Amino acid sequence: MKPAQQPLPEEAFYSRDFLLKHGQSILNFYNPRVIDNTGGYFQNFRDNGDHFDDKFRQLVSSTRIVVNYALASLVYDNNEYLSMAKHGLDYVEQVHWQQDKQRYAWTLNDHQANDMTQQAYGYAFVLLAYAAAKKSGLINSNDKLLTVYQLLEERFWQAEFGLYADEISADGQLSDYRGQNANMHLCEAMIAAYEATSDTLFLQRAQTIAENIAIRQADLTDGLVWEHYTTEFTPDWEYNKDDPKNLYRPWGFQPGHQTEWTKLLLMLNRHQPQSWLVERAKSLFDRAYQTAWDNEHGGLIYGFDPQGKCCDNDKYFWVQAESFAAAAMLYQVTKDKKYLEQYNALWQYSWQHMVDHQHGAWFRILKHNNTKYSDQKSAAGAKCDYHTLGACFEVLRVLGDDTLNRKL
Repeated sequence: MKPAQQPLPEEAFYSRDFLLKHGQSILNFYNPRVIDNTGGYFQNFRDNGDHFDDKFRQLVSSTRIVVNYALASLVYDNNEYLSMAKHGLDYVEQVHWQQDKQRYAWTLNDHQANDMTQQAYGYAFVLLAYAAAKKSGLINSNDKLLTVYQLLEERFWQAEFGLYADEISADGQLSDYRGQNANMHLCEAMIAAYEATSDTLFLQRAQTIAENIAIRQADLTDGLVWEHYTTEFTPDWEYNKDDPKNLYRPWGFQPGHQTEWTKLLLMLNRHQPQSWLVERAKSLFDRAYQTAWDNEHGGLIYGFDPQGKCCDNDKYFWVQAESFAAAAMLYQVTKDKKYLEQYNALWQYSWQHMVDHQHGAWFRILKHNNTKYSDQKSAAGAKCDYHTLGACFEVLRVLGDDTLNRKL
């Protein structure tokens, strides 16, 4: 049973002190238990911090935790966090990267590769990790970011469509599947790489991905971003229709991905303002929030179908986190107070239900009525609180922390 938690006053959530303290409280859950001295990070934690399946590693979690600690080293001016980021980056470079195959291991067990499928989604987070490493001073040149960019170009880039393919099998076969999720996170990584290097190559690619997904592709599906496509990037309405809870490729419109695109479009607008970026950002957020907000139990549901009806009413931590960041960014750029009200509503819900006030960090997933499925707080490939920390750091930028803006 979760301990009862009284709501905070609304003004508390939209403040530098609150966000810094909350970010620190998330890190405090991981700090004493995340480092594996034999290599890399532990990635599977129960609510109380106990490990489970402690030999299993996945590339996305390995890289996301690097991002967590590299950026936290800047936000909190903490050299210990920088050392923790280096520990993880070394593991990505020396264990996930298989030098003989020139490929990344998607998953590892006891430090040995057990899935060599190449995922563009995974490469996105390798690039993001290098961007965070460059920002934090762990690396000093742009070479490794450019190397990952070139690997993506050679292995996944579909020039005809201006987007990336998703998956290459262990024996080198490119999958027919095309999706928006890998492209979304590649857009995120390209923005971070631009911020880290000032190389416009990355910014231009981020802009290309954003326009092609958030405008061209979304206009094929009533102005919202659909998840799945054919090899010709036409919407695949049937893919995983019987699996709306799939971890990486769920069926239906994902409210959290609409709001995540809101965030990315406004990040691009920060660097090169264009009116369409703000207009589409508002549209995606407004429709997602209106359709997915649960008036009975609070929070945003996980998915809705093409008719706007719920197809998965679970509550996921990352959906609430990405959405409060997007709401804050919309408030900053539009000055429309409804976005501040929605930011506060998302935080009140999350503070009441998603944040673990007993042990720290956030719960990963709750049922429709906000009860828990299990005591698994974090799991390899599913959660390492990268979304929650990143959302807090993004809102700190919105709040005008000039020192932090220069660092991040």
